Amino acid sequence: SSAEENRFHTDLSELDRVLGGGIVKGSVIMLSGEPGIGKSTLLLQICKFLCQGLRVLYISGEESARQIKLRASRLGVDTPHLHLSSTTNIEAVVESIQRTKPDIVMVDSIQTMNLSALNSSSGSVTQVRECTQILINLAKTMDIPIFIVGHVNKDGAIAGPKVMEHMVDAVLYFEGERNLSYRILRAIKNRYGSTNEIGVFEMGENGLDEVANPSKAMLEGRPENVSGTCVACVIEGSRPILAEVQALASKSGYAVPKRMSTGFDYNRLSLLLAVLEKRCGYFFGTLDAYINVVGGMRLDEPAADLPIALALVSNLTDRVIPDDLVAFGEIGLAGELRAVNRVLVRVKEAQRLGFRRCILPKQCVDAITADVDIQLIGVSSLAQAINQLG
Repeated sequence: SSAEENRFHTDLSELDRVLGGGIVKGSVIMLSGEPGIGKSTLLLQICKFLCQGLRVLYISGEESARQIKLRASRLGVDTPHLHLSSTTNIEAVVESIQRTKPDIVMVDSIQTMNLSALNSSSGSVTQVRECTQILINLAKTMDIPIFIVGHVNKDGAIAGPKVMEHMVDAVLYFEGERNLSYRILRAIKNRYGSTNEIGVFEMGENGLDEVANPSKAMLEGRPENVSGTCVACVIEGSRPILAEVQALASKSGYAVPKRMSTGFDYNRLSLLLAVLEKRCGYFFGTLDAYINVVGGMRLDEPAADLPIALALVSNLTDRVIPDDLVAFGEIGLAGELRAVNRVLVRVKEAQRLGFRRCILPKQCVDAITADVDIQLIGVSSLAQAINQLG
């Protein structure tokens, strides 16, 4: 039967959005991210709501039951429907699930689990693959959703074989710097929803708090009357997000100038510098160039090209970009501005946050059919966009 079933809601709308509307019965969801990013905190936190009507079995191979109890007390999780088990033996895990028959299972983490029939150590490719397969079979036969926490290696990929991502139904990844408060939850794979959605959280004293208005949060504390800063508008899933991009160009002390990019593709930065030099006459050949996206965001969309280029020129020429100006658009190798999608949504988000001017590709202006209370500056080339800075 393929009849629609009600999903389990987690009381965190940001997490529900990334999952595609909630937790699907019988699904296996892998949650991954850097150590200390908040994976275990998120799982324990949603237990507070889930345990109001469901029984949850939380299996930890890294912490004792007493340690989990201390963390649960700090997060305000106090319910008789949350069952804890501290074991690393996958056979014991299966036996516990079959005996207690919980509604939801959480395994933290898969790298600590081991199958006694295998001689290899915990965390090895064979152990991780076989233990994951056992949990998947259990989830499908008993129709129980299972959360699996997966560690990442030093390259940022999920530790263990890549086949783990093919085996599970959804792969969620926590992004963000541990020394910054904001966390971004992104779906890399989701069989029951879109992979374009993101959830934004802020790490506080009492766990993870949802950020309902990410654009406003990302733009807090913007410097005024400073060159080299511009606001970009990008689309993450179904929501527009405004983020501040900063650029710095300084005289290099090296034979080969240094290029550094945080939150923006390094190769894309090199491309934009080449276009600025060849098509617009701005020389960066002997200058170090640095790009930073404020708040731990990562801008992968080509629409971020224009604000990055404007910030670089602004810092190079020491021209201040007005605080009420926002920009977006893709830049081609000929210096032309290419159209981007969902223009009206971006413009309305900028208008809602008080911006009065918007630089965008000329062909995108015609796509805006509704009345907007913001000045639209349509340009067809990067040189024209730079001239708008005054």
